[in-house]
Amino acid sequence: MPVDTLVESPQSHLTGVARVLVHAGKLHQKAAEDLAKTARERRASFVSAVIAAGAVQPADLAHTLASALALPLLDLAAIDNTKLPRGIVDAKLATQYQIAVLGKRGNRIFIGAADPTDQEAAERIKFATQLSPEWVIVEYDKLVRLLEAQGADINATVESLAGGDFDFDVSDEDSAAQEGADVSAEVEDAPVVRFLQKMLVDAINMRASDLHFEPYEYNYRVRFRIDGELREITQPPVAIKDKLASRIKVISRLDIAEKRVPQDGRLKLKFGNKAIDFRISTLPTLFGEKIVIRILDPSSAKLGIEALGYEKIERERLLNAVKRPYGMVLVTGPTGSGKTVSLYTCLNILNQPGVNICTVEDPAEINLPGVNQVNVNDKAGLTFAAALRSFLRQDPDIVMVGEIRDLETADIAIKAAQTGHLVMSTLHTNDAPSTLTRLLNMGVAPFNIAASVLLITAQRLARRLCDNCKAQADYPREALQRAGFADTELDGSWRPYRAVGCTACNNGYKGRVGLYQVMPITESIQRIILAEGSSMDIAAQAQKDGVRDLRQAGLLKVRAGVTTLEEVISVTNE
Repeated sequence: MPVDTLVESPQSHLTGVARVLVHAGKLHQKAAEDLAKTARERRASFVSAVIAAGAVQPADLAHTLASALALPLLDLAAIDNTKLPRGIVDAKLATQYQIAVLGKRGNRIFIGAADPTDQEAAERIKFATQLSPEWVIVEYDKLVRLLEAQGADINATVESLAGGDFDFDVSDEDSAAQEGADVSAEVEDAPVVRFLQKMLVDAINMRASDLHFEPYEYNYRVRFRIDGELREITQPPVAIKDKLASRIKVISRLDIAEKRVPQDGRLKLKFGNKAIDFRISTLPTLFGEKIVIRILDPSSAKLGIEALGYEKIERERLLNAVKRPYGMVLVTGPTGSGKTVSLYTCLNILNQPGVNICTVEDPAEINLPGVNQVNVNDKAGLTFAAALRSFLRQDPDIVMVGEIRDLETADIAIKAAQTGHLVMSTLHTNDAPSTLTRLLNMGVAPFNIAASVLLITAQRLARRLCDNCKAQADYPREALQRAGFADTELDGSWRPYRAVGCTACNNGYKGRVGLYQVMPITESIQRIILAEGSSMDIAAQAQKDGVRDLRQAGLLKVRAGVTTLEEVISVTNE
């Protein structure tokens, strides 16, 4: 009598966890096949698709796998995650493959995972550690919470700092730092210091980009901007607002006695061999000073251009432009749309030993070795225009200007682009075509714009759907058409997704993705500029040249299941 084994079962074309669940009677074959398809479409694991669909409960799934595969089962809720070994497997690798290192003995490493059949994960771990992985099954939901708690996608060691002391780097400044140290005795209020430390650590762990400390008449609130959305975190007592402001000013080398005018500064937070930069901005309001702290991630410039979300044709256009020997490349968009990261990613590509790169910014946000970075200092007379003039005597190949704000800066930058230098800069405009009319309005001559500008890219950041919980959405056909989809695109070959929300994300979203309008300046557009045509004329010509506008770029991300239609509509006002 033949024995019905896992290998010989009729469901043998299913692999791994799917086969085990079908064989154990937890899933019908058709349901397993559908979930496997969904997982492939989302580029997620089969286990996450099963849990998100609610087909099998995490505990039931773990017990079934443990029994079928004869592997040990561990309850992660019963162990202290601070005692788990760190640094054996790279945090990014652990997050990518959803694994937790439980221990190491000799040449063996014990791995907690919800899917022990993942051969790719096993090979990657073996290659990275040179150890043999031993699988221990854990419940998926508890594993996700553990990885979040460890801050695996930022820095696994940051969390331990909440109760410890920070090392604020104030050593590389002149007598102002010493003056600040003299006054610091007044603001070294232990509760305030601990509160600020905790806020900074929480912000880093929650992947926040900005911290807002906002005083009002009867209350004081702290908000974090997470994935582009402001979220209220806490309301500390109003009494601490002045002490907190003074503490932030001392560590960021600002004048603590000056409360009548806005101030800008920066600070560096060191822990071990890591360092995180923060940019500080103070603003006098009716009831005290509002302070915004921007978290600057130095690693973001080194992600590579693929990680930013450029489509293939857009990426090629951008790289072709920045590899030209001279001319001007402009990046536009509102504050916080990722312009600096895009520019620095390009600079990182161009940063070779044989190239002299000079940048002037207000202030320099990301420290890039091999690039000569200058901070604007208006008080000392070091403006964008003054720095640019001195750059041209420094034998540069590539010049990056933080922002073109006035005619003087624009004029010098365009002259540099016309005399054998590649100039990169940013402007605050809504889209690529309106950038050209903005330059005309500044007073730049049309023939100078046509002769120097190579490419303009406009960008926005849209929230990225959480792969763990996103679900298919049913939008009326009319709504999709109104948003900008053509009839030919609505052929039923794809489905949009909606945000759901789970323990691993923020209201159904996790992280952000860039939407880009990359517009090369073709001969046709040059003629429109020379004729002093409007931005609408330029936009119409760009469409003919095959340039996607921001809305079309967003709809492409909707088709790919990366973001939602609502999010694209909210960030592209067209």
